This record gives sequence, C-alpha cells and structure tokens, in this order.
Amino acid sequence: MSLFQALPNYKISSRDKTLDLSVPHIMGILNVTPDSFSDGGQFNAVDKAIQHCQKMMNEGATIIDIGGESTRPNADTVATSDEMQRVVPVVQAIRQSFGNDIWLSIDSSNPAVMEAAFEAGADIWNDVRALKREGAAMMAAKLDIPVMLMHMRGEPTTMNDLAQYDNVIDDVSTELLARIDEVVSIGVKREKIIIDPGFGFAKNYEHHCALLSQLKQLQKLGLPMMFGISRKRFLAEVLRKSDVEAVANTQAAERDAAGMAAGIFALQQGAGIIRTHNVAIMQQAVALWNQLSEYDRHQ
Repeated sequence: MSLFQALPNYKISSRDKTLDLSVPHIMGILNVTPDSFSDGGQFNAVDKAIQHCQKMMNEGATIIDIGGESTRPNADTVATSDEMQRVVPVVQAIRQSFGNDIWLSIDSSNPAVMEAAFEAGADIWNDVRALKREGAAMMAAKLDIPVMLMHMRGEPTTMNDLAQYDNVIDDVSTELLARIDEVVSIGVKREKIIIDPGFGFAKNYEHHCALLSQLKQLQKLGLPMMFGISRKRFLAEVLRKSDVEAVANTQAAERDAAGMAAGIFALQQGAGIIRTHNVAIMQQAVALWNQLSEYDRHQ
C-alpha cells in the first residue's frame, strides 16, 4: 500500500482543466496584502507578485493561492473595492504571463471578489469562512467552481474565544460535515469540495496537537483535504513552548522546517494539498515522499 494516503483516483475539475488529487500538490501562498502576518507588503505590487509566482512555480508549486485580505487573529475586514483591487489585477497578470500552466486559487470570503477573480481566470475558491457570507454559497454554485471549505468558528476578531471543544477531531469533523451538507443543499456540487481542518483558526496548542495526530479521521468525509499550517504560531509553540517571549519573537520564516515536517505528517494521514510559504523546502520533502511511495507500491 502506498505511503500516500489521499483518496485514490480523486480529481477536481475547473473550466476545462482537471487536477489529479491522488498525488500530492503544493499550493504556494501569494499574499497581496499590506498586513499578512508573515509576508504582508512584500508582494502587493503586480510586478513583485508575478516574480514571486514565477519563483514558486519553478520550485514546484502547482497551485498559487492569492489572498487580498489578512485573516490573522484580530484582523479587520477589508472593503470589497480594496480586496478586488489587490486580487484581480494579479490574477489577470498571472494568466497573461503563464497561461493555463498554473492553477490559481483565491483566498477570499467575498462573493463579489470571487466572481471578478473567476472572470479574470481564477480556478479555485479557498474560503476560510466556508461560504458563510451572504450570497457566497450561491455564487459558488453559479460559478461551478471548486471550493475549499475551512473549519473556523466566528471571525478572526472572535475565533480565539471560541476555541472550546469536547473532542476536537470529532467536533471539527461534525461541523465540517454540517457545512458541506448546507452548501450542497444550496447547489454546490459535492465533487467540487475540498476540506480544510483550519489550523490556526479557533484552536489552541493542545487542539492543534490532537488535530494533527488524528487528521486521518477526516478521511471518513470522503473528500480531498488541503493542509495549511505554514508559519503559524503553533509551530513556534512546538519549538519553544516553554518560553512565551521566545514564541512571540520567533520570526515566521524560522518555522518553515517544522511546517515541512507537519506537511509530510499530513500527507501520511490523507492531505492531498499542502499550502506553504516556502515551496522549495516543501517540494524537497514531497519529492522524497513520492520516491518512497513509488518504491512502496512496487514491493
């Protein structure tokens, strides 16, 4: 049996393209925001965004996730016009520069932004709010676009107060399933859904440990999984849990090695897409993983 535990022969389609999720994919993060926790302000000019996209593609990313709104804890919401102005020109420029060689995901909860981004060439809707904003589920159904539904409670301004679970893996699974059923009832196709357990959102250190160690239980939902833990506080807590000040002062990029290890552990438990800021280090790990999986299949 292969080391890679994602759903066999599962494919997601968008427009005239098909993404084979029976093999691992790396999603490179492209924040076009002034205030994201790790790289805010670095790529919010179109030329810089194009350069970074090219770099991540060269390093092995098959999906680029473009975000125009920070969802870090206590982040404020962004006006539709501002988010659209950040995201849409970048989508257009990437499509013009690279054609259909790359899948483009939009990290947004705003249906108007997603519609404009889709018209500009986006392929996937990555929504941390799981299509809960007014009109979002109907827009996803109208566009017939693959959607990533993430588990989160509340909003970035309130989510930390809602990190209370009887059993985190059971509760996350139950709440994701309820949301899947809701959006399907509105018209979103089940075969277009990818789940995201929501690391960094409404969960504390103990919840993250339990969720990561039991991630394979989410396979019972029968849907492909995206795993996103890149540079999040939990990784700093793993490295320096006993030193609160050190955790607070850890630079985001210092967490990349721990994030890479977590990504491989997630692959072993069923994740098919790994979302990361550091594509190069993740690609090295996935390349080794692919070789071991290929060897394992022939034993």
